[in-house]
Amino acid sequence: MTKFSKVLVANRGEIALRVIRACREMGLRTVAVYSTVDADALHTRFADEAVCIGPAQAAQSYLNIPNLIAAAEISGADAVHPGYGFLSERPEFVDAVQKCGMTFIGPDPEHMRTMGDKVMARETMKKAGVPVLEGTTVLESGEEARAAAERIGLPVILKASAGGGGRGMKIVWDLDEVAPTLQTAQAEALAAFGCGDMYCERYITSPRHIEIQIVADQHGNVIDLLERECSVQRRHQKVIEEAPASNYSEKLRREMGEAAIAAARAINYNSLGTVEFLLDGDRFYFMEMNTRVQVEHCVTEMITGVDLVQEQIRLAQGEPLGWLDRKWRPRGHSIECRINAEHPVNFAPHPGTITALNLPGGTGVRIDTHVYQGYTVSPYYDSMLGKLIVHAQDRDKAIARMRRALGECVFEGISTNVALHRWILKQAPFTEGRYDTHFLERNMDPDAIQAELDSHA
Repeated sequence: MTKFSKVLVANRGEIALRVIRACREMGLRTVAVYSTVDADALHTRFADEAVCIGPAQAAQSYLNIPNLIAAAEISGADAVHPGYGFLSERPEFVDAVQKCGMTFIGPDPEHMRTMGDKVMARETMKKAGVPVLEGTTVLESGEEARAAAERIGLPVILKASAGGGGRGMKIVWDLDEVAPTLQTAQAEALAAFGCGDMYCERYITSPRHIEIQIVADQHGNVIDLLERECSVQRRHQKVIEEAPASNYSEKLRREMGEAAIAAARAINYNSLGTVEFLLDGDRFYFMEMNTRVQVEHCVTEMITGVDLVQEQIRLAQGEPLGWLDRKWRPRGHSIECRINAEHPVNFAPHPGTITALNLPGGTGVRIDTHVYQGYTVSPYYDSMLGKLIVHAQDRDKAIARMRRALGECVFEGISTNVALHRWILKQAPFTEGRYDTHFLERNMDPDAIQAELDSHA
């Protein structure tokens, strides 16, 4: 087994801090990297060392592989943790890290290539016996797409093979629109991912988004750490996550956990990962596998007591899973709200300086954030300010605790989506656990959210 001594964290913001904290508890030294606009960021202050890797633009800093490798070599790091986003699922980054004699804290590059190509992932899962939606391989023409849509049945969804985050995805309800929509989606995918390959799937009109946290070591052991519900979304972006899922049977829990483990075993996976499914009634279908730590990993940590980032580091060191006998036990309920610097009604980004700040606390409240009073939110990166997480004995108590915690949030100088979260947590579909991925688009009430915002101004 390899024992790390110094870890370079190839990221910024709250996830960089999260990794630094995990390393510090394990006795590992850390190296932060930062762009010129992040010189005063908290992750640069809390790491043992910090190296500037370029200007504000991500392409010249956080996405600049040569600069990151140089920072790792100069600092003497023997491992690299990618966090999430940026280069966390880029196999060429893993290749570069390994070529320079360092360990990438994550899966093998082949796993990323297989699961990053959505068409290849679908075919791999089919062979493994994991349920997938009826669909196609890469489409060669508009005529082929139309024929596939006619065979599958409308509505269908066109997806980018290299896609993610909702980009390059188009829903089609009319056969005559399939070919022109494919052309539009191909252009969007090419611009976003450098690859215009598209495929087609049956579209589920009211799905739930359920994901299974899996942990796999280098010795063939794989376990699941239960599910997370991620169905509160806007434009395919998650807004609120919770664990465990509500209105979810033990039969489904067992079957989806087994399917997630089968997915990991099918590619000999050997790290932390998440297998995502669409749930249609009591039937589920593979959507994708994320080969990294998820933004919403915190809710799983809260209900299991397992530090997932530390476990990810141990796995990369070659350590075997030490708790296959499930010494951990599910406990209570956890909810996470993503706090973004954006208007709560129109979602327009709102960079600027935080002139006053109060973060919630108390029993069962956790906040993972990188901001502080006087911090300037940059327009160059994702607008997420942090994640507010609560844990309680059951779901009703967790909702009550989250409402209380949101009421204590104060961000002055910028707009945030806190009012949106307060509004969501009052809506019957959410409180009763009977929502799906279209909850926001079907129920959005701009006037009520604006009133929520005004009442806490």
